[in-house]
Formats: sequence, C-alpha cells, structure tokens
Amino acid sequence: MLENPSPWIIKYAPQIKSKGHILDLACGNGRHAIWLAGQGYMVDAIDRDPIATSRMKDVENINVLILDLETSELPKFNHSYDGIIVSRYLHRPLLTKLADILNPSGVLIYETFMIGNERHGKPSNPDFLLLPDELLNIYTPLLSIIGFEQGDEQEPRPAVMQRICAKKHT
Repeated sequence: MLENPSPWIIKYAPQIKSKGHILDLACGNGRHAIWLAGQGYMVDAIDRDPIATSRMKDVENINVLILDLETSELPKFNHSYDGIIVSRYLHRPLLTKLADILNPSGVLIYETFMIGNERHGKPSNPDFLLLPDELLNIYTPLLSIIGFEQGDEQEPRPAVMQRICAKKHT
C-alpha cells in the first residue's frame, strides 16, 4: 500500500507553476510523484531502486529514471525544473546543486530527518541527519524562504524532522 504524501509537500505544492515540470529526487515507491502527476504536473522521478519505482512504470505524466545519486560524480541534469521535491533523503553534495537546477520562480520543497532522530531509530547516522537550521543556512543566500520548520513530531511516526520551502529569485 502506498503511504500518503507528506502534508508539507501537499501544503506547498500549489506554489509550483501549474502543470510545471517537477523533479522528485530519491522518490522511492513514488508516493509524491504519483500524487503530483495526479495534480497535472509532469514528474521526473529519480531513485536507484528499480523495484521500488516499478509501481510508477505506466503512470501518466511520470518519467522514471534509475540513477544512484551518491556515485562519486554528481549527476548531470539535462534541464531545469519548476519544482523539486525531496523527502526523507539527504546527500549533502546535492544540496546547492538543487538551487542551480530550479527555473526562475521554481520552488524547492525539502524535508528530511535531523539530529535528534537517532533516539527514534533510523536514520541515526549523523551523515544522514541535518544539523539544526542546516537547510535554512544553505538556502537563505540562494533562494527566498517561504516556509521552514524543524523539531519533533509524532505523526505518522515519531521523528525529528527539518523542512523548508523556498523559491528561486526571478
């Protein structure tokens, strides 16, 4: 069964240009890509796991790309996007690159685990946990911040999360 899309992504997706082109980075089984395609967006869904992405194979408006984002060389993106979605994934070398591949007025919606999450289980490796205000510190000089939050949550399961929504300057 497909997990519901994140409330943070549902809240901020309308900031993305209607029928725009969106990158769903490290999309997993496609819970966000499928929802966004249903909203009329064109979605490039990238993940390294062909089994996890298989449920999106024939979904209209979704282009699935199998790619390991953590190889030694950063991926080369062929074009820029009206929106970028990242949920529950962190590979720091990509963070500033995401701002580069946004179109003018493009929107980044990012959420992942942060320090403190180790008390709830995985991820617990500091390499995969944001520092306090890390997304804010990275994106404030690059993008206009629309929304930011961090801290403990209980739903859908206990976690310590950090979230940002930011827009590229025109």
